[in-house]
Order: sequence, then structure tokens, then C-alpha cells
Amino acid sequence: MSFEIWLAFIVASSVLTLIPGPCVLLVVTQALTKGMSSAFLCILGDVVGGVVLMILSLLGVGAILATSATLFTLFKWLGIIYMAYLGVCQIIEAKKNKAQKEHQNTQSLAVNSFNAGFLASLLNPKAIIFYMAFLPQFMNPQGDTLLQFSILIMTSSIVVGSILTGYALIASRTRKAFQSERSRKYFDYSGASFLIGSSVFMASTTK
Repeated sequence: MSFEIWLAFIVASSVLTLIPGPCVLLVVTQALTKGMSSAFLCILGDVVGGVVLMILSLLGVGAILATSATLFTLFKWLGIIYMAYLGVCQIIEAKKNKAQKEHQNTQSLAVNSFNAGFLASLLNPKAIIFYMAFLPQFMNPQGDTLLQFSILIMTSSIVVGSILTGYALIASRTRKAFQSERSRKYFDYSGASFLIGSSVFMASTTK
């Protein structure tokens, strides 16, 4: 893999991540409603999900998924349903009072944040197309496949993690400016609206 190809991969990964999609909306929602710690765990889950997609691509699963309209549509609808489910969960969370939220199990919240990011990444149509259909275009068939793949995995993880962290920091600063219980509920409901709205939009554009 040449240096120019590597730079092209960085640009492509950056553009893909910068465009608001399910993962960006989920991270922003986590930062707005639960704070940076939950957002970081969500980002970690998203990065791990991306790594899994890249490994599946290397194993050849990507070629099957990328060429099967039925499988791709299935994954897309699973992603839509999951986003809507997270939105409903956020509404339930918003209805809880401050005391109920404080008694929630911290470990359980951490696992939920990680799982949400992981599944959102795994079911993200943009990521499926990019990692499974276009990833091989950045690799030299005559070079060391494992070495090139390792470089692409590390590069993608750093790019995705950095950009999503930027989104989370911006959202977190907004959250810190509004500390009242009423404001927190507003953010909870807003986050739910983002997630459900995103799922509705994705469903309306799915043929």
C-alpha cells in the first residue's frame, strides 16, 4: 500500500464518519443525556463494531453481503428497528426522576452504552458498504495482506474514534450549560426524537 493510497483511505474514512448518520446521532444523544463517560463507551463500541466489519470483509463475508440486495436490506432494516428501539428506551429514561436515575447500576449503563455503539456500527448501512465493498480497493493484492489490513484497521479506528469524540465533546459542552432537571428531561426527549426521527427517515428512504 502506497502512502498516497493510505492518505486516500484517511480522507474516505473521515468523510464517511463526519456525515451525520446513526452512529453520530447515537454518540451525540449519549453525550447529551448521559455525559462523556457513556459517550466514550458508545464510541468504543462503535470502533469495535467497525473492526468486526473489517474482519468480516477480510474473510470474504463482505463480498457476499455487498452483492446481496436481500441481505443488505435485511441489515438496513435491523438497523432502523434498533435505532427506533433506542429512541423508545430514551423516552422511558426521560420519564424517570432524578432519584431513580441516581440509583441505576453504573456497570449496567456502561454495558448498555457499549452495546448500543457496537450494534449501531454493525448495522450501519454506510459502514457496511464502505468496509465490505470498498475496503479491498485500498489494498495492494501483491503486498502483505495482513500488514495492510492491520494498518487500515488502526487508521480507521483512530479516525472514527477522534471524529466521534469531537461530536461528543461539543454535545457534552451543551449539556453542561443546562444542569436543571427540566433541562435534562428536555435533552432526554430531544435525544429520543433524534433517534426515532433518524429511524423514520431511514425507513422512508428504504426501497
